[in-house]
Amino acid sequence: MRIRTITYFCNPGWPGSDTILKEAGIFIRSARNAYTGDGFEVQSTRIATIPFPDLIPLDHVASGASSLESIIQSEGFDNLSLGPALPDQLASFPTVIEGLAATTNTFFSGMVTQPVSIRSSGIFLPALRSAAQVIERASTLSPDGFANLRFAVLANVPAGSPFFPAAYHTGSEPSFALGMEAAELAVTAFGNSTTLKEARILFRKSIEENAHRLEDVGHQLEKTFSIQFKGLDFSLAPFPEEQRSIGAAFEHLGVPMVGLAGTLASAAILTESLDRARFTRTGFNGLMLPVLEDVVLSTRAAMGILTVKDLLMCSAVCGTGLDTIPIPGDTPSENIAALLLDLATLALRLNKPLTARLMPIPGKSAGDATNFTFPYFSNSRILTFPALPLQGFLAGDELIEIKSLYSTRKRIIS
Repeated sequence: MRIRTITYFCNPGWPGSDTILKEAGIFIRSARNAYTGDGFEVQSTRIATIPFPDLIPLDHVASGASSLESIIQSEGFDNLSLGPALPDQLASFPTVIEGLAATTNTFFSGMVTQPVSIRSSGIFLPALRSAAQVIERASTLSPDGFANLRFAVLANVPAGSPFFPAAYHTGSEPSFALGMEAAELAVTAFGNSTTLKEARILFRKSIEENAHRLEDVGHQLEKTFSIQFKGLDFSLAPFPEEQRSIGAAFEHLGVPMVGLAGTLASAAILTESLDRARFTRTGFNGLMLPVLEDVVLSTRAAMGILTVKDLLMCSAVCGTGLDTIPIPGDTPSENIAALLLDLATLALRLNKPLTARLMPIPGKSAGDATNFTFPYFSNSRILTFPALPLQGFLAGDELIEIKSLYSTRKRIIS
């Protein structure tokens, strides 16, 4: 198991404050050294800001993103997240395209919901359509559609998740958190045990043992730098090799192939097993099912066994949503918006954070092979996209209010 990211959260001000960003650089170099010294491999260091519409004038997003990217890289960070376009600032969505085109290691997102914590939570249909248009247009920025790796649609996602593209900050004080690449722990526990009970105990213990060490270092850094340690996101993020595949963990549980009957049960068991572990939590702490980042998931998708609907269904009991899913390059934004509506509804009804990172691949149709050379991808085939444009009320501009299932039940019981 390794640390996928140490993410530093701050408000650098506009234009970016040299003092704030230099302090961030000093911290992140110390943090990397501290965790490496304790025996952990650190894959990347990242920085996330407040939502860019509240940071950069919208007519300067391209130049501002490019400038900040150069600064943070000189301070030792690998990647930058400028946070989400906001539903109450619809003009911020088109500027994401400009920001993506002007940068190579900067991530953006688009918020399409009002959180469940707010009295009138709901889905902003205009924002949802605007986010779908970003996906459609971003797919044309390069011949392979790769720019959409750096954009995600957010539904009910709070600040403080260390994983990109979902990461963003609120407030003025800096903080930091860790996102783990922990699928390997599930593969080991569920692949080397004789009973399900034994596997779940082993899995929980391995998480807690690692978390204890990670938290000790985090609290030491918190004390030294007076920067809040927000905690750990132990989402079971995979890597494209079988020993680090969350799909392999599914199949060790007993589902013959991910996507067949038993997949939902496996997803629920893995997530509930993670829930049993005790550690300081931030972010998602669920299953990540990124098709193009997992060798087993990509293989089952290429076989036609694992579909977009299967992945959406799994989001109801686990997960972070729909991630790195290759879809036909000619998929119109109206169709994309229809699927995003289902995802956002799940997020609010179940009061959980969900994201969508969809990747239309130019010139490719359903069933065509992908041909990425990115070392963190496992190639697959283009998935059939099960959507048509919305009609009637769902094609309007209203805020669709969605109350949490759990708050409704609580009211009925009381």
